[in-house]
Amino acid sequence: MGSKWRKAKLALGINMCLYVPKTHEDDSDTMVRGRFSDAVSLSPTTPNRNSECHVVVDMPTTPTPSSSGLRLQQKQHHTTSKSSKSTCAICLMTMKPGQGHAIFTAECSHSFHFNCITSNVKHGNQICPVCRAKWKEIPFQSPLTDISQPRSRNGHIHWPQDDAWMTVVRRVPPVRLDTNRNISTVFQTVEPGVFDDDEVVDQQPMGSRKDSSTDVANHRSMEAIEVKTWPEISAVRKSASHDNFAVLVHLKAPHTVGLRVNQSEMAVTGQNSRAPVDLVTVLDVSGSMAGTKLALLKRAMGFVIQNLGPADRLSVIAFSSTARRLFPLRRMSDTGKQEALQAVNSLSSNGGTNIAEALKKSAKIMTDRKWKNPVSSIILLSDGQDTYTVNSPSVAATQVNYQSLLPVSMQRNAASGLHIPVHAFGFGADHDAVSMHSISETSGGTFSFIEAESVIQDAFAQCIGGLLSVVVQELRVEVECVHPVLHLSSIKAGSYKASLASDNRSGDIEVGDLYADEERDFLVMIDIPADQSSNDMTLVKVKCTYKDPISKDSVTLDHIGDIKIERPDTIGQLVVSMEVDKQRNRLSSAEAMAEARAAAENGDLGAAVSVLEHCRKKLSETVSAQAGDRLCLALDTELREMQERMANRRVYETSGRAYVLSGLSSHSWQRATARGDSTDSTSLIQAYQTPSMTDMVSRSQTMYLGSPAPRPPLRPVRSFPARQQPR
Repeated sequence: MGSKWRKAKLALGINMCLYVPKTHEDDSDTMVRGRFSDAVSLSPTTPNRNSECHVVVDMPTTPTPSSSGLRLQQKQHHTTSKSSKSTCAICLMTMKPGQGHAIFTAECSHSFHFNCITSNVKHGNQICPVCRAKWKEIPFQSPLTDISQPRSRNGHIHWPQDDAWMTVVRRVPPVRLDTNRNISTVFQTVEPGVFDDDEVVDQQPMGSRKDSSTDVANHRSMEAIEVKTWPEISAVRKSASHDNFAVLVHLKAPHTVGLRVNQSEMAVTGQNSRAPVDLVTVLDVSGSMAGTKLALLKRAMGFVIQNLGPADRLSVIAFSSTARRLFPLRRMSDTGKQEALQAVNSLSSNGGTNIAEALKKSAKIMTDRKWKNPVSSIILLSDGQDTYTVNSPSVAATQVNYQSLLPVSMQRNAASGLHIPVHAFGFGADHDAVSMHSISETSGGTFSFIEAESVIQDAFAQCIGGLLSVVVQELRVEVECVHPVLHLSSIKAGSYKASLASDNRSGDIEVGDLYADEERDFLVMIDIPADQSSNDMTLVKVKCTYKDPISKDSVTLDHIGDIKIERPDTIGQLVVSMEVDKQRNRLSSAEAMAEARAAAENGDLGAAVSVLEHCRKKLSETVSAQAGDRLCLALDTELREMQERMANRRVYETSGRAYVLSGLSSHSWQRATARGDSTDSTSLIQAYQTPSMTDMVSRSQTMYLGSPAPRPPLRPVRSFPARQQPR
């Protein structure tokens, strides 16, 4: 396994620091540590002979592991200090000729890897790390601007057929450069003033496609949203009034039948059986991402690229102290995938964290584009805190405005009407969960907490599994009272925008996009007065309007069937609707989570735990919980886990806050998020995971050792590493 992983890193050009387990192919008495630079290889340069410091660039002539920046070094079992002339004092790795690394020798005669020392200088260090001498001349690394001679990271390597670390590269044919394509190079350094250089979308008319694809699209278009309603009880006495009487409106998006199509078939027929996506991924490559994090991020991005279709378009933004667009929105054809992979694998880590600039650039891509696919989304991943906008020394703690990280044009209530959700992923224990949650909430996206490094690909897989299955857009639900004496008191819609008419006789909910098989539940609260006029009462009528993302047709659906209750003179014991009771439990649990979080932020963890415990007790007494409902069981599991993550201040700061916020995001949008280290569909926490998400996560988990290999065992319900209970 170790040797295969090394080969995969070599071919991918993953320029990261990793520790690789030793295999039997190596010396059985020692452990081998693999470390490889996270900087892009430098072009040959001529040292300045008149300077006391110089750079030596050693370029091997044959494709060896070092030609991709990969060096495997054996750790010697002795304590003798190594010579500063043969060891880089920053990364502690040896500097040998013939390994493809630039070597910088300072005026004080100490030598370092050029990439290591330039990263060191970027952070303001202008003295020698060894002797502390102050330098008069400082090394500077200029960006690459030419890819006409690509590195030989993929050539001359034999891959075992059952090794799937390189599934992406192996399945994508070699890039065929077309001089007529008006697309910037992947290492572009000078960005255009306007991002209108996006590749044209697939505009093939529906009628020109093959009959099979037309049939699929027509079948999809004929499927309508499923609408069901339930009153909380079936009768209210004539002489009695009932305020905040709950009516549940349940929606379910069409099924996924016909949505999954072989990618090669799509390339041949040109047909779209699902809505194509414009996706911008915004990736943190600051210094804290060095090592395993960046390697796993590159692998996760390779999975995303592999699973996009030829009609989907992708653009990637990498950010640290500044943000740069690696390439414009580009269709993920075979050539597009190969170029995207090259760009992603060229990433290196250094610098600070400027989330605001990265999001500004992602918004610019979306607003400046000439063409648009039906679905648009942004994925943001960061493992740190914004050091330029929110946590800048010039910003006082009382003046923090997390919404300032998100351009106004991308905010849900903005007049621009951009409406592009940012799905934010907080990575590790040091990310700013509050700002990431605020970004996602303000834009209409979800916030996921990735606690374990190994789950990053599964988390991305779950997200794109949803984005690649959008079947409903611009969904709007309208509710109107039927009986003249009725009025609406409120609509419980979570983060969805809900409003009531001035006379409280009607209201609406702006739902937006739905993934295939996705469900939404809203509680409409009605004030029912005493009424002697009849023996029954019709409460409300429901109407849905939405757009089919493929055909672009507008669909109007008037709910068939009236919502009635009886109005007898006397009533016996009434049975509470199980469906309504479950949704009440979901809403009350979410409210308890928010209340507990507020207490925890105020420093009272004891009160926070008590709020959650009280909610669990009330939950256990409900009819749906006592009936063994799975949603109620999942809520109790989640509340218990939140209690444990509020055991003390350290646990709350490192994981509790992010876990609670990802849970609140999930419940407020009724959409699956990654929590802790679990995206497992068997976990009770994943109550909103759709079949498309489950399928994509399964694909991700079967890539570890290739298709022929057995699937890794499912994770337990507990979605974070076991730890000692507080005493």
